[in-house]
Amino acid sequence: MENPAERTRTGWERLPSWLLTQTAHHAHRLVSDGFAAVGARGYHYRLLATLAEFGPASQAELGRRSGIHVSDMVATINELADNDLVERAPDPDDRRRNVITLTAAGTRRLRRLEKQLADCQDELLAPLSAEERTQLTTLLTQLLDHHTRQSEH
Repeated sequence: MENPAERTRTGWERLPSWLLTQTAHHAHRLVSDGFAAVGARGYHYRLLATLAEFGPASQAELGRRSGIHVSDMVATINELADNDLVERAPDPDDRRRNVITLTAAGTRRLRRLEKQLADCQDELLAPLSAEERTQLTTLLTQLLDHHTRQSEH
């Protein structure tokens, strides 16, 4: 069987859009499988990391900060609350909404997920030097920031 790394790529296989898409699929699989190996999902990490960075917040605020759609937010909070990783309590300023808070167990879980994610990043970027990893991250950030700004107009 032919090794894909050793064959000559066709014209369309050298297009940046194709290469980004294929790499993104591979990255997504690595991260999803890595989180699944420790009984977690990407939404769990994003929500825990958002709480650790910004502190307690309403579900709506967490959705905006984490990029988790409102339709997925309740299920994600329920999963984390069922495992005592977050606490949900009525907002003292507005009883109609809940404030979500990271627990000590949630902080420990976040550290484990960060380690798992770092391992996935190392596997994904294995062929690159530390300098190349930094350069790639800088370029991808530049591309994403540009297109995010474009879509806001």
